Amino acid sequence: MAGLAAACAAGFAFAANYTNHAPVVPALMEQFHFSKALAGLLTTGIFLTHAGMQIPGGHLADRYGAKRVLMAALGLVCVGNFAIGFANAYWQLLFWKVFVGFGTGACFVAGARYITGLFAGPQLHVAQGFYGGSVLLGSGFVIFAVPQFLAAFGWQGAFFATTAVAVVAWLVWAATAVPVQATRRPAASFRGMLSSSQLWLLGLIQMASFGLAIVVGAWVTVLLRTAVGAPPARAGLVGSAVLLLGIVTRPLGGALVPRTGVRPLLLASLLLSAAGCWWLGFGVRSLVPAGVAITLLGVGCGLPYAALFNRAAALFPDRAGAAMGLVNMLGILMILAGAPLVGWLADWSGSFRSSFFALGAFTLCVLAAAFAIKES
Repeated sequence: MAGLAAACAAGFAFAANYTNHAPVVPALMEQFHFSKALAGLLTTGIFLTHAGMQIPGGHLADRYGAKRVLMAALGLVCVGNFAIGFANAYWQLLFWKVFVGFGTGACFVAGARYITGLFAGPQLHVAQGFYGGSVLLGSGFVIFAVPQFLAAFGWQGAFFATTAVAVVAWLVWAATAVPVQATRRPAASFRGMLSSSQLWLLGLIQMASFGLAIVVGAWVTVLLRTAVGAPPARAGLVGSAVLLLGIVTRPLGGALVPRTGVRPLLLASLLLSAAGCWWLGFGVRSLVPAGVAITLLGVGCGLPYAALFNRAAALFPDRAGAAMGLVNMLGILMILAGAPLVGWLADWSGSFRSSFFALGAFTLCVLAAAFAIKES
């Protein structure tokens, strides 16, 4: 349990950097004078290097042990997140978000690899779900918490607060995480892993679950403020549900997999996510219907997590870190393209309706492809 708690603390801390800029975007735009599309590039920036570190970070965790890799990577997160608080131009904001992505990318896959080394059987599904839940909790919690720090200390104070969280998590990890045996000589071919159609299908579903949740999370507070007229704190509270629900639905998804099977769970989840996107696309005029749509998205995006990553690890057990890294890297492509695209469509059309219709259509396409997922 101590190992799981340490992994969850680290997951919470590094994931706070996924979206800690989203609630302060209006303040940053006012101070540094940039567009919504450039604001979306802040999300793209961190996830560009985050994606690039998935396979290398997983390989390092397989080779040298997850504890050491995560400790070094979380240190990068601390440094970069602290430095961004001193930015005085847009390019500096973008540079440090890109820098932090190197750390968050290696952190995530090392943490997932750490869980597969500690647990087995049904416990693995639930433990992986709790770790995944901590990641969404961190990225969702800041959507609610950062506006409070913004109001009290300004945008710089908001970034310094998430730096402090990362420092505390690093200390907890260093003190309590137990070493997990590294894989010295993987038997599986690296080329064979990269060419696995099942891994690529898992990555596609990751695009429409985690990727979709982050894209929506990056813009949902702005949507609620512009379309509904909600104040920043209330918009953050409601909007954070798309990610915060993952603390429940990711472990729940892990517990459901042995009962429902992988494919039925994935199909139902994708259907819920598509419904949530289209609900927002048709337009919302108050917080209640917006909250229902966001709840559908939160549930749909959270349930697949444990099934996706444990299936990837099971397909290539001696390259578990790299296999999970490939799945997550493919999922991040959604974030790289989706975050600025949502901003561009909103600038072009004058509202977020077209953006959410496009997200819903994409999710339905992934739903069709998910019928090719094998049950074993």
